[in-house]
Amino acid sequence: MKFSNMLGTAGEWLRGEGPHHQIVISSRVRLARNLRDRPFPGWAKKAERNSILELIRSHVESLPEMQESFSESLQDLSALDRQVLVERHLISREHAAKGGGSAVVVNRRQTVSIMINEEDHLRMQSIRSGLQLKQAFKLVDKIDSALESGLYGEGTEAMGNLFQISNQTTLGEKEDEIINRLSKVIETIIEKEHDARHILLQKKPNTLCDQIGRAYGVLTYAHAMPSKEALNLLSVIKLGMDLGAFPEDQRLQIDELFIETQPAHLQKSSQQKLNAEERDHLRAQIIRERLKLFPKPDISKMARESGNGSTDAPSNNE
Repeated sequence: MKFSNMLGTAGEWLRGEGPHHQIVISSRVRLARNLRDRPFPGWAKKAERNSILELIRSHVESLPEMQESFSESLQDLSALDRQVLVERHLISREHAAKGGGSAVVVNRRQTVSIMINEEDHLRMQSIRSGLQLKQAFKLVDKIDSALESGLYGEGTEAMGNLFQISNQTTLGEKEDEIINRLSKVIETIIEKEHDARHILLQKKPNTLCDQIGRAYGVLTYAHAMPSKEALNLLSVIKLGMDLGAFPEDQRLQIDELFIETQPAHLQKSSQQKLNAEERDHLRAQIIRERLKLFPKPDISKMARESGNGSTDAPSNNE
């Protein structure tokens, strides 16, 4: 599969169809594996990394789950292409900085990504929409069983009210034990998130309605939009959708903007190198175009669905 073909479709995990997708954007399970009697990538010489890459890559590409996959050496990708893969969560920032002897293989649905010679010989990850940790693990475990064994993990910065929840302890524990424990933690977080939203609706309806209305107004009329601001405002729109202010069938459109408005994606779509100011203007233009027919927030519906019909928050439909 060509890089351009992969960019043409959003990853399946982004479609917002999985369980608890209103709160849990995606579930990702990552396994790190290393070959016996081979130096780790950070210590290996270029010839050794190339030898390991050649050995692993052929096996990965032959897996049934990786047929018609995107497979490319990092040295053959531009810096911009690598950043696009980072923004899609298909490779890590550390892997994007690699050169000769490193590669990535991604399946057509973008639910499986395998990094070769990152910090470990193999970094395999499965991404599913919503809360599907067990399903994600089942898939990556199937791939792991077809290859070999070893262990490791990492973390990222939270932006746009998106948080990555990861386990810290891995050594000496079975994978299914880690999955079960993490699932219980996330289910507790989901419950607390629902409680927090209910309290917010009951005690600060005017503030909440104002934030949703402002987000909608800025996104639909702004002519310059920094990346961080866009993520934060799109996050507020998603919250409004969860609370009934926007129709559910518009969710994919918002979710896609989270990815398509990131810096590398903007430069890739424009096919030219853009400075920060130019990216901000293009980002705002894309958002305005995509939201041109997006319905205004229905604050009254949000109030009815929350059971708080007495709210005096002004409707943006007036």
